[in-house]
Amino acid sequence: MGILNRNPKDLWTGVLFTVVGLAAVYFAQNHPIGNAMRMGPAYFPTMLGTLLVLIGIALVLRSFIRSGLPLDRFALGKVAWVVGSILLFGLLLRGMGLVIAIIVIVIVSAYASQKFRWPVAVALAVGIAISSAIVFIVLLGIPIPIIGTWIGG
Repeated sequence: MGILNRNPKDLWTGVLFTVVGLAAVYFAQNHPIGNAMRMGPAYFPTMLGTLLVLIGIALVLRSFIRSGLPLDRFALGKVAWVVGSILLFGLLLRGMGLVIAIIVIVIVSAYASQKFRWPVAVALAVGIAISSAIVFIVLLGIPIPIIGTWIGG
């Protein structure tokens, strides 16, 4: 057994966290970061990306030290459902509005689970859509349409 195989789950999770964190920091560089008291648009993605990189490095290092279980096969179909739901959210947000876009992302991504049940997914989607509309549109005043122009909003 090679040294990289001691804990492949930690190794690949750490690599994934590190890559996503570095991407967040890279894409945030074109915007002002500000400071903790007056956060700019790059502040949150930079801080979150930095934390992801640190966690990723810790996981990679831990994979060399602690033994773990081997990786199961990669569930590419399930990843496609989750990534597809994110793409749908981006495509639907302006035209259908926040509520419909969130309902779609929650139901489509939940479909990737082996424990998927329609009543649970719909209840979760409606709850998240309502609470998101309250938080982001009503309380924070973010100019996102609740109901989009495609359905008369």
